[in-house]
Amino acid sequence: MTAPPDDCLARNEWLCGAYLDTRRHLLFDAVVQHLQLTVLSVLTGLAVALPLAVLARRWRWAAGPVLALTTVLYTIPSLAMFSLLLPLYGLSATLVVAGLVLYSLTLLVRNILAGLRAVPEETRQAALGLGYGPIRLLLTVELPLALPAAMAGLRIATVSAVSLVTVGAIVGFGGLGNLIYAGMNTYFKAQVLTASVLCVLIAVAADLLLLGVQRLITPWTRAARA
Repeated sequence: MTAPPDDCLARNEWLCGAYLDTRRHLLFDAVVQHLQLTVLSVLTGLAVALPLAVLARRWRWAAGPVLALTTVLYTIPSLAMFSLLLPLYGLSATLVVAGLVLYSLTLLVRNILAGLRAVPEETRQAALGLGYGPIRLLLTVELPLALPAAMAGLRIATVSAVSLVTVGAIVGFGGLGNLIYAGMNTYFKAQVLTASVLCVLIAVAADLLLLGVQRLITPWTRAARA
């Protein structure tokens, strides 16, 4: 009888230290691309969602259409979304980022708008009585008080983006999703498991990082709970 190979790669095991040793550069490049796509899409989504939420707060008639549009976008399946964007962006990283931005809007707009609406009216009136103009009122009163709700939406949007980046593997820009997709096609167990675990770790680390930032920039919430 032929003896089983000593190499866990040759045995195609799920847990394989040799995979980490021989593919560390491949894993590093995939993690970097995953982080780049996630950060770029979330920041772009935030840059779009913030003015939309502010406009919906200022003009109440706009809230319904804005929330309806972002909700409809969120219901589109990811494969269909990328297919619809394909004529505009082609097979590129921009296609993945654009899709993730559209998905993030419903989470970000809803939470930012909810935070702005939760600012007490007497607080606004007091600021206006002190001579605050609309811009100063927004930047120094409304947005700071809306931070807890906005950060909650940002955390959810970020974790969702980490997950959805993997779908970008269908166009060759999926970060760790590229490794998962290739590993599933060839039944490469160590690659599928390692890339999947790294995705989970990135999502957990991102959520904990944003939670720490939230607690740092909203100290009054801790005092209120205490």
